[in-house]
Amino acid sequence: MGNLVVGFDLDMTLVDSADGIVAAITHVVESHGRPADESAIRATLGLPLDLVFPQFLEGIPYPVLLAEYRAFYGDYGIPTCTALPGADEALRVVRDAGGRILVVTAKHANQARLVLDVAGLEADDVAGEAFAEQKGKVLMTYGAAMYVGDHIGDVAGARAARTLSVGVATGPTSADDLRAAGADVVFERLTEFPTWFEQWLSR
Repeated sequence: MGNLVVGFDLDMTLVDSADGIVAAITHVVESHGRPADESAIRATLGLPLDLVFPQFLEGIPYPVLLAEYRAFYGDYGIPTCTALPGADEALRVVRDAGGRILVVTAKHANQARLVLDVAGLEADDVAGEAFAEQKGKVLMTYGAAMYVGDHIGDVAGARAARTLSVGVATGPTSADDLRAAGADVVFERLTEFPTWFEQWLSR
């Protein structure tokens, strides 16, 4: 299918990066002498860091915290990332259909590419530092037919782009919450995507 572009979120959609993200945020919080509640930090997965750090650290400039996070995550977090079950197959079925794979993430694009490399996944295009409706602008620019993600912010991005929202309950958001947010299709795991996608193509 010509000009087919399928967008994917990265963290907890294609890649299990949770432990590395939590470890990096914990490191930054504790390095500033504050106690780190791992369960509270884990509950923020999927949010951009400029919404995360104010919950745990006040009075410290965000660029300072971001630089500390990226340094630790680059050295210790990225190597722990692994592809989620079904991720390789999901990308392959898009590519086999002649489509392009667009990854849109809140991560910095350079770190996102490193994560993809470590996880053994390939994308045609990577757009970083976008969340919720900001993702919608990227999806519209690329003419994406759908956006696959695990967070209600991903649903918001798809809705903003007026494109198909495909939710996967592999992150902190439940299937019910993804549906309530407006996802058009919801899977418990990405392994369900290839069969559905082939059926969608032949509709």
